[in-house]
Amino acid sequence: MNKLRIKAFFKSRLGFFTLLLILLWAKSIYIYYTDFSLGLTDPYQHLIMWLTPFGTSALLLSLALYIRKPILSYIAMFVIYILQLILLFANVIYYRQATDFLTINTIMSSSKVSQGLGKSTLSLLAPQDILIWLDVIIILILLFRRIIPIDPKKYRPKKAFVVSLCTFTFFLLNLFLAETSRPQLLTRTFDRNYIVKYLGIENFMFYDAVRTAQNNQVRANSDGSEMTAAYNYIQQHKAAPNPTYFGTAKGKNVIIIHLESFQQFLIDKKIDNQEVTPFLNSLYHDKSTISFSNFFHEVGQGRTSDAETMLETGLFGLPEGSVFTSLGSDNTFEAAPAILQQTQGYDSAVFHGNTGSFWNRKDVYRNLGYNYFFDASYFDTSKDNAIGYGLKDKLLFAESTKYLERLQQPFYTKFITVTNHFPFSLSDTDSDFPKPDTDDDIVNNYFRTAHYLDESLQQFFDYLKASGLYDNTLVMIYGDHYGLSNSDNLSLAPLLDKTSSEWTAFDNAQLQRVPLMFHMPGLKGGINSTYGGEIDVLPTLMHLLGVDTTPYMFMGTDLLSSQHNAIVAFRNRDFVTPTYTVLGGKGASGTVYDNKTGNIIKDLSNQQIKKLNADQQNVSDRLSISDNLNNKNLLRFYTPINFTPVNPENQDYTQNWLRLLSVQNHLGKKSTSVYSQHGGSTTDLYQTDAPELNDDKSPITELPSEVKENTKAGKHNRMSTTSSQAFSSSAMTSSSASSTNTP
Repeated sequence: MNKLRIKAFFKSRLGFFTLLLILLWAKSIYIYYTDFSLGLTDPYQHLIMWLTPFGTSALLLSLALYIRKPILSYIAMFVIYILQLILLFANVIYYRQATDFLTINTIMSSSKVSQGLGKSTLSLLAPQDILIWLDVIIILILLFRRIIPIDPKKYRPKKAFVVSLCTFTFFLLNLFLAETSRPQLLTRTFDRNYIVKYLGIENFMFYDAVRTAQNNQVRANSDGSEMTAAYNYIQQHKAAPNPTYFGTAKGKNVIIIHLESFQQFLIDKKIDNQEVTPFLNSLYHDKSTISFSNFFHEVGQGRTSDAETMLETGLFGLPEGSVFTSLGSDNTFEAAPAILQQTQGYDSAVFHGNTGSFWNRKDVYRNLGYNYFFDASYFDTSKDNAIGYGLKDKLLFAESTKYLERLQQPFYTKFITVTNHFPFSLSDTDSDFPKPDTDDDIVNNYFRTAHYLDESLQQFFDYLKASGLYDNTLVMIYGDHYGLSNSDNLSLAPLLDKTSSEWTAFDNAQLQRVPLMFHMPGLKGGINSTYGGEIDVLPTLMHLLGVDTTPYMFMGTDLLSSQHNAIVAFRNRDFVTPTYTVLGGKGASGTVYDNKTGNIIKDLSNQQIKKLNADQQNVSDRLSISDNLNNKNLLRFYTPINFTPVNPENQDYTQNWLRLLSVQNHLGKKSTSVYSQHGGSTTDLYQTDAPELNDDKSPITELPSEVKENTKAGKHNRMSTTSSQAFSSSAMTSSSASSTNTP
């Protein structure tokens, strides 16, 4: 009798609702345990997490019960179920790479990022993922075969309301239990894990959506009054330049090499008694290189784009999403290329072998003031030349020379490498460097792609020396963010002389070190143990170039200054100092490690508590001020003396080649390009062992067909105006100086 009742129940509309809810609950719990690291520390937290899917998930499904027509009600219920599965699965894929959850800003920006994604997304899929979708097919079959029949009975609105009320009550119970375990959960959230752990994925998305809408409203209503406090704070925390280094590289070319996913532990590391990065090792120890051994990345969800934000603008990335994709097209910036062009007449360019829409770079670079952006359309990305996120590094450097040699000197350029990007795939043809034998292929592959990147750099440096650029150039090399995630670190541990069982959160934090080197012939070098992060790069670089940073709104301080702030702020409000590593975003109330021993300090003195809380406040202040400047676009209310805000409409990256030639022809004998100084091309000086170029080196010297076509079209309809526009933006310092709008 009971079996018949159960069978009859599941043939009803409420039964179908219950079936979908049970399936959704089971999948959610399975994923929470297998794919997410939610930090469940006690049975009470486990209990709360088991209850989370019965609240909002059930409430959303209950909406379909209000539809009177049976078949439409079933369809709506099933669609809501699938949409919730998509949200769950998307977070699984994102979490496997980013160890974080999707936010509204991330989702809204996905169209600007997805065009640049390659096979790396597929590598994030796992065999067990079929369990998430298998039942969808089975349910469809059962519905079509009427094994799960469409209940023809009309479902009264009162019954639907009762179900909705029950589910909403369950949500309130869930929220109450969550608050008892984590007071002020929704008002004092330092970690998205808390929201997901206590309330589930759907509620986290609702919470994030509300907060995002509130932030957008705040941005729209901002009148710039907060600029005064931000300006005063930054002025009070400026670090005077080191007189020994200030202006050392004034007038020199700047080449920034962005080492994708490159961590500091790779320097001087050996596998099978072979150096992973022999060239970078030699550069790191060179007497003409200022190297930093305690330099940390400080990126958030924006990863690479966050690193670029700090490097170019001196502001942090956002707590959620990316400045590039969310705000980069519209915000006002005081960025390096514009500052150098307006103060010292620098030309500027970016070289990156991925599509220009990736991370919204094409729009952002215009807004930063870059004169040229050479994206994938300027390179030969055919056949096997591209991998994952763009053109292979050896090809990027080699094929960039035909553009680099045409830039007017001094120039400010950036090369964004990609081969050392997750999942670190590289064929045996590209590299035969030995792989370690860990239980994680990601870890094993990481050393091979890092070695390939190192070889790419050596070949590029050889060209710089052969062409004469080396003697007149400051090369800055930095790692943008971690390559191996915290879950990979357990497999990495034995290679760093530790065991996975003794690996701690302290070790994860220490692995956030990335390289930073400034190399220039004659530069007074050495390995510097100063603690710093990516936010400190821009003021350091500007001071080396002899630029007074006093008027600019940079959050970091010069790494070479005696007044440098050595508190490294992570985007989640954790921080590292020369003495302590503090996790949890709560200062002395968090988890405090002793950097010398790696052990937790359990009994803090009153003096230590006071110091740690003051350091935490410093971190919070800097991040909050930076977030205000970005989210509210406050820089539109302040213009530094002798600085003109960039007009992005002046740049047309489809006509880069034509503009390069126009500038060179316009200047004639006054042209300072390497091409002009050399009396012709230097591309024949580039030597590479890239297998793709063994039989045909024409991609180094010849333009891709798309560039030729664009240039031909541009000559017909733009030649009359391009020369003067390109000359004014690329070869002349801005003659106009805006007034000082000190808040």
